[in-house]
Amino acid sequence: MKFSNIKNASFTNLIFSILIIYILICMVSQPAKFITQSLNGISAWAYNVLPSVLPFMFFTKLLSNLDSISKLTIPFSRLSYKMFKTPPISMYTFLMAILSGYPVGSKMIADLYLQRKISQEDAFKMSSFCSTSGPMFIIGAVGIGMFKNSKIGYILFISHIIGAILNGITFRKLKLKTIVQSTSVKKESPPFNLADIILNSTLSILSVGTIITIFFITIECFAPIFNLFPKTISFFLEGIIEITRGCLDISNLTNLSVATTLSSFVISFGGISTILQSLTMLANVKMPIKLFIFQKFTHACFSTIITLLLIILFGV
Repeated sequence: MKFSNIKNASFTNLIFSILIIYILICMVSQPAKFITQSLNGISAWAYNVLPSVLPFMFFTKLLSNLDSISKLTIPFSRLSYKMFKTPPISMYTFLMAILSGYPVGSKMIADLYLQRKISQEDAFKMSSFCSTSGPMFIIGAVGIGMFKNSKIGYILFISHIIGAILNGITFRKLKLKTIVQSTSVKKESPPFNLADIILNSTLSILSVGTIITIFFITIECFAPIFNLFPKTISFFLEGIIEITRGCLDISNLTNLSVATTLSSFVISFGGISTILQSLTMLANVKMPIKLFIFQKFTHACFSTIITLLLIILFGV
């Protein structure tokens, strides 16, 4: 390793150490406030994420262990290759991802990779269009729950799906050798090891809850800095960190067109919290962090453009 790389790594560690110490000081100085934020994060996970994501995690994990799934995806072989240059099973993963939401798509990609049903290169390509939010969050939680407007929910969901498809097409020519060296693939547990599937799903959903709670606390720590900006920018920055908190505050903006557009970007980008959830699921795939963040950024850009066009055509 070069001296410059060691120096950069040390500087990065120092910055993170300072940030962590700052967060700890905030928590110690106002414990009641941050206990409340922890409970808010746990509540957001328990009421918005747990009921919708856990069942999908369990059943998709169960289904992906079946040998018959490859036969069911044969009709999609030409479509998946022409659009994304990926195996037919990627279309099934995409469908499950858009039905269930973050981070099920990433979890399925990792499972398929460990089962040797897709290559590492396939996994990298699939992450560009299979890391998506779902209708229960976009239409239900954001559109109806936060905006009190189902039309906005459908605009956001349609934009999100089209954005994911365009993103997948953009990264269809991605080559493994330009990203990371090939790594060996681990063997997965035997099919229908029910205890292992239950434990795997439980640990995965608990890790999601932990990340959400941590980022609720983080946002509160940096609230004084965010408050220096106008509300529009402040709420958007919150969304870049944590998707649920960001969308909730953005929905309170008086200009619905701006609020809808910002929400579209935040949902497709996913926020740092959701990106960490997905990267946790993709750890065994050796997913490059910079590549995944770039994929989420381009997805957000595509979705935002589609949202603007739909707003122009149909209004909000």
